[in-house]
Formats: sequence, structure tokens, C-alpha cells
Amino acid sequence: MIGAILALVGIAAGAYLLSRARSIQAQTLDLLAGEKAAIERDRAALARETEAKRKELDVEAKELALAYRQEVEKELKGERTELQRMERRLEQKEEALDKRHARLEDQEEGLRAKHAEAESRLADADKLVAAQRTELERVAGLSSDEARATIFARAEDEMRVETARLIRDRVEEAEREADARARDIVTLAVQRCAVDQVAETTVSVVPIPSDDVKGRIIGREGRNIRNFEALTGCDLIIDDTPEAVVISGFDPVRREVARTALTALVTDGRIHPGRIEEVVEKSRMEVEQRMKEAADEALLSIGAPKLHPELIKLLGKLKFRTSYGQNVLAHSVEMAHLAGLMADQLGLNATLAKRGAILHDIGKACDHEVDGNHIGIACEIARRCGESEDVVNCIEAHHGDVPFRSMEAVLVQTADAISASRPGARRESIENYIKRLEGLERIANSFGGVEKSFAIQAGREIRVMVAPDRIDDALAATLARDIARRIEEELQYPGQIRVTVVREVRAVEVAK
Repeated sequence: MIGAILALVGIAAGAYLLSRARSIQAQTLDLLAGEKAAIERDRAALARETEAKRKELDVEAKELALAYRQEVEKELKGERTELQRMERRLEQKEEALDKRHARLEDQEEGLRAKHAEAESRLADADKLVAAQRTELERVAGLSSDEARATIFARAEDEMRVETARLIRDRVEEAEREADARARDIVTLAVQRCAVDQVAETTVSVVPIPSDDVKGRIIGREGRNIRNFEALTGCDLIIDDTPEAVVISGFDPVRREVARTALTALVTDGRIHPGRIEEVVEKSRMEVEQRMKEAADEALLSIGAPKLHPELIKLLGKLKFRTSYGQNVLAHSVEMAHLAGLMADQLGLNATLAKRGAILHDIGKACDHEVDGNHIGIACEIARRCGESEDVVNCIEAHHGDVPFRSMEAVLVQTADAISASRPGARRESIENYIKRLEGLERIANSFGGVEKSFAIQAGREIRVMVAPDRIDDALAATLARDIARRIEEELQYPGQIRVTVVREVRAVEVAK
């Protein structure tokens, strides 16, 4: 009985547990279905959000592309405007070149006419000589040799007069055309020297933060720029060059003062006549101090004795002078070192050599302010400042214009040739240097009666040896002038080239 009861209890318990398990399973399946539906809803929402984000990014990308396109079109428009401006400038330059070419053609026609006139005169002279020969033989009954001698003497006198008249006319014509020719030469040289050299010798560029500053520099009705140019002695060129103002002037010291003053004014921002006057004066003092420091440093580097204050001031000005692209102060310091070293090796006065070398170009600091060439000015200044005659002779003879009074003067000239005339020192390559020397000798040897020629002084002088039986004293002078003219026409060179014709007569006899 008890066993049956237990069996019934077990059966009831099992049925209850089975029903409970099925209920739990059904609840679990409902929960899983709800979570799956939630996941599906989240996935659909994420897809909608992703689609919306994608559309938003597409809109932003289109806006960015449109803005970039507008910016590129703006830049292209500016470049197109600049190209049009450059084309107009090129057209103006072409017009100027066409006018110059027409002017040269007119000059060439004039030269042809003069050449034809000269040939006509020569033909008339030949006819006159023939007529005189016939008349003399008929009237005077002279022999052919005597008549020939008389005619030659008369023709020689006439040709001398005609040559003198022609030379005088050519000199007068050259004096009339010197100014225009000089401008043409300077213009051509400036065009061929490229931008950096022009900027170094004639203009300075001052950067400005924006083009708005240009209007403040000009001022109301141009009062600021007029005041600035009057105080500095330089011209301000304000054009369409972006963020830059050009200072033009042939005096490098004044140009440096103007550059320093304008830089200070632009940095400070206060630009008016009173402030301009104050800053220009301050800049002038600053540049003078810099020149004095440069002169003291140069003298200290070569170990030269103390100089007169006026000489130190002029020496500092050479810091802003250039000669064929070579800084004059650096050139003088290099010369002083070279002359001093050679003097020490030869047992000479190194102090005298250094002093003459450092002062040899002192006249270039003021040669545009005082009449005369830089050598004469330098000698006058050196004498006024108490320099000895040996130093003055070193200055006066460094181009070989006067005799040397000491070996130190020879060393100064040698150092000048080494520093200034060596290949590459003054914008000249070794190939051009050798080509120029060979060209000098080639031109000299092409003339009749020349036995040999030598280019010396690093190409500054050509010595021409002639046959004394073929070239007399009068023809020697004519030959020197003809060689010089050929050199001017065919060669390009810095400075001047001296042509020296040497006619030597030797009589040799042997005593037995």
C-alpha cells in the first residue's frame, strides 16, 4: 500500500516537473524571440542612421569640392591677369627694341654715306696726284724719281692735314655723342648683368607685410614719400610688385640708409613726416656706426697702425662699394694681406705695403662727390691726412701710371693684379680670361709689321714689338690707335686695356 502511494507521488511529482520544464522552455523561447526582434529593430535603425550619415557626408563633399573649385578659378584668374600684364610689358620692350634697331640702322646708313664720301675723296686725290705728276714732268722736265719724290712729299703733307682734320672731326663727333653713347652702354650693361647684380649696385628691395602699407608709405597726397625721398636722396618705386617696395639710388650709402629707415618705419607702423625725419636720422647714425665698425675690423684683421679718422670714415664707406661685382673693402683687405706676406718674404717694410694696399682705392669712397679719378682723389686725401710720400706713391702707382719709388709700391700693384684681375675675382671665368688674353695677342699679331706681342698685367696691357725697318715712329702711334680700336670693337673686358707699341733699333758691330 505504501509502495503504491509512493509510486503515485513520484508520478505526480514527475508530471509537475515536466510541466514546469515545458513552461520554462516556453518562456525562454519567448525571451529569445523578443531579443531577436530588438536586434532586428536596432539593425534597421543603424542602417537608417548610416544612410543619413552617408547623405550628409555627400553634401559636405560637394560643398568642399565647390569651394575648392571656386578658389582654383580665382587663382587662375589672378595668374591670367599677371600673364596679360607680362605680355603688355614684353610688347613695350619689343617696341623699344624696334625703335633702337631703327636708330642703329639710321646710324649705319650714315656711316655708309661717310665711307662712300671718303672713297670719293680718295679717288679725287688719286686723280690729282696723276695730274700733278704729268704737269711736273711736262713743265719742270724732272726725272721720274724726282717727280715721284715731289708728289709723294706733297701728297703726304695733304694726307697729314686731311688726317688731322678727320681726327678732329671724329673727336668732336665723339664728344657730341658721348652722353647718349654712355647711356646706351650703361643700359646694356645693366640688362646683361642680371637681376642680382643690379640689385646689388643700384636698387634695394624692402619687404612689407601687406600691400596696404604702400598707401601709408605714400601718404596723403604723396607727402610721406616726398619727405622720405628728400631726406634720403633716393627714389622709392612703388608699383604692383606684391609685398615689396624698391629703393633706387646710385649712392650705396644713401641707399642703405633709406633701406634701414624704411624697414624701421614699416616695422613700427607709424609713418608720417615727423616720424620719417626721426627714423632717417637714426638710420644714418646706425649706418655710419656700421661703416666705422667695418673699417676697424678691417684694420684689426691686417694689423695696420691707426689711421686718421677721415681715412677710417672713407674706408668704412668702401663696405658698400663694388667694382665689377667685387666688394672694394674686401678687395683692399685681401690686397693688404697679400702685400704684407710678400713684403715679409722679401724682407721689406710690411707695414708700408699693408698701408698702401688698404688705402689704394680710398678715392672710390668719394669719387662721385669730388672732381677727378679715384687715384688722384686718394692721393690728395692721403697727403691731407698726413700720410707719407711712400704711401702716396703706392696709391698713385698701383695702375702703373707713374714710376715706382719703392719695392713696396711694386708689391701693392702686384697684390692688386692678384686680387682684382685673377680669373673669377670679378665675374669672369677662367675660359673667358684665357680667351681674352689670346684675343688681345691675336688682334695685335694680325697687323702688318708686328713681330710679336705679349698680353701682360693680367690682360690690362698689351705690348707690341714691331719691325723697325717697316714701322717708323709716326706709324707706331697710328698702329697703337688701330689696335686699340680693334680691341674695343671685338673684345669685352672690364676696365681699360693699355696698348704699348715698342719700336727698337739695334746697331751691332764686332770689334776685331
